[in-house]
Amino acid sequence: MLTAKGANIVMVCRSAERSESARSALTQNGAGSVDVIEMDLSDLSSVRSAADTLRSRISKIDGLVNNAGIMNTPEGKTKDGFELQLGTNHLGPFLWTGLLIDLVEAAGGRVVVVTSAYHKNGQINIKNLMLTSEYTPSTAYDQSKLANLMFAIDLDRRLKAAGSPASCMVCHPGFASTSLQDASTGLSGFFIKQILNRFVAQPAEAGAVPMVLAAAAAEAQPGGFYGPQKGGELRGPVSDATAGEQALDEVMQARLWAESERLVEFEWKPL
Repeated sequence: MLTAKGANIVMVCRSAERSESARSALTQNGAGSVDVIEMDLSDLSSVRSAADTLRSRISKIDGLVNNAGIMNTPEGKTKDGFELQLGTNHLGPFLWTGLLIDLVEAAGGRVVVVTSAYHKNGQINIKNLMLTSEYTPSTAYDQSKLANLMFAIDLDRRLKAAGSPASCMVCHPGFASTSLQDASTGLSGFFIKQILNRFVAQPAEAGAVPMVLAAAAAEAQPGGFYGPQKGGELRGPVSDATAGEQALDEVMQARLWAESERLVEFEWKPL
């Protein structure tokens, strides 16, 4: 959608082979350029290296879209020792955004954080974020997606308070049929892959609409939250999404922000 409008895209991807395939398809889709940088969100050294590479190629970012993630995986750890889903879905993007926020500000641009409707099932276990002895695939996923939304809300508030030219929007794709669900395990994984993907999920193209709206549409508002409106916000036309009550807890947002800074060993510039 973006390349068709002439946007210049930098895809930041874990797999060189898959990213090159996607790049080749996109270059045939429009007039905009398509570049690729390799990055593994589950490895903070990779995040820092990718940020350095990106900074060497561009001087501003109109839309920084944090879309990559994993879902309902078996228990595991990132290279840095974090619970795998929280580390990949929240801590990696938290550091990535902090390293690049000045380039977003240089463009008066937007940070777009992608969460999930499943954030409403989540709780932030601030005393045990890594869910030691409490892990289930869905508990970890829901916590990571709640962390995404809380980060986005807090970031936009901080940007506004600082008088920054940048803003933050948040969105979720509803339930889109993509390879995201392939790693889901157990009964919930079976239900997701065999039932929801077949009979409920909308096409990936439809799932992209909220992200494109948040990243580039004139009608998107700073601090806005966008997602599908039908089927319990799983599919359909896109408009304002609803945030779970726990996502609006400003005290917990601040605690999550401070703990995230400590874990990734990065202190955001004053916001």
